[in-house]
Amino acid sequence: MNKLKLKPLSEQVIVITGAGSGIGAATAKAAARAGARVVLAGRDEAALGEVAKAIHAEGGEAISVVMDVGRQEDHSQLLQRAQESFGAVDTWVNNAGVSIFGDLLTVPLEDQRQLFETTYWGVVYGSLTAAAYLKERGGALVNVGSEVSDRAIPLQGAYSAAKHAVKGFTDALRMELRTQEAPVSVTLIKPASIDTGFTRHARNYMDVEPTLIPPVYAPELVADAILYAACTPARDVYVGSAAAMMGSLGQRVPGVMDRLAGWMTRRQRSDVPATHDGDALYEPGLRTSAPRPSNVRRHSVYTQLRTHGGGMLWVGAGALLLLGTAMTRRR
Repeated sequence: MNKLKLKPLSEQVIVITGAGSGIGAATAKAAARAGARVVLAGRDEAALGEVAKAIHAEGGEAISVVMDVGRQEDHSQLLQRAQESFGAVDTWVNNAGVSIFGDLLTVPLEDQRQLFETTYWGVVYGSLTAAAYLKERGGALVNVGSEVSDRAIPLQGAYSAAKHAVKGFTDALRMELRTQEAPVSVTLIKPASIDTGFTRHARNYMDVEPTLIPPVYAPELVADAILYAACTPARDVYVGSAAAMMGSLGQRVPGVMDRLAGWMTRRQRSDVPATHDGDALYEPGLRTSAPRPSNVRRHSVYTQLRTHGGGMLWVGAGALLLLGTAMTRRR
């Protein structure tokens, strides 16, 4: 893996699922600005069109492919469209996902299964399609996990389980490709809470609108991490020191994290009454009443050091420790 050479962004064709909004849209726009040709994939044709329009307005190249990541055959068609338009694919980003807010005893199993169709099986289908193709020519596979890939949280139990499954699948695929000496870099991105339409797209079974556990980071930070992985072989990349801290504490002191369940529950409940006026679990949609975070972090020293700091990673580890201590005291 260390000997694998990935192309600079300016020479790449990048496929991105869930590209109509949030992390996917931010990644697509940043990739196009760097000179990459971008294949935008998702269910919402209008949203994809808006992202493509923004890219074209800045002189970039992009095409839109309407597809459902929960259908395996759609991924083969997506690859075919990318090849027909741009000749090849260098990086494949599995980003699409959706959540459900509510107690596991309340959320219907059919909804939990549908969540897995998008958030887990969508990654599996995309990864298998991309890996089979990239084995023959080399490239990067980037899967977007979450901080809850390492540590589950209450009120998003099904989503936590799906992201745990994404981590397990990604780790196993990486090892198998390494054993086969395939020229494919496999990276799992683990963002903290991100300022996207996440809560507005999620299905909600609570009596109030959901909110994100702070701190909340800008989607451009995730885009930067994804594009770093497109050019530099990396195993895991946390976005936001809060994500790295959650993963570390969840493994080292799981009992302590269990006792924070009440705090995590409260921080995901807003004071806005739930409207249940739409979501994106089964088809494109969102709830306009879901509140947006008021304080969004535009920078992460930890992630900057991880992706661009080289030998300064130990400095980042020290900064993370200090941040963790400070946050614990504030609680």
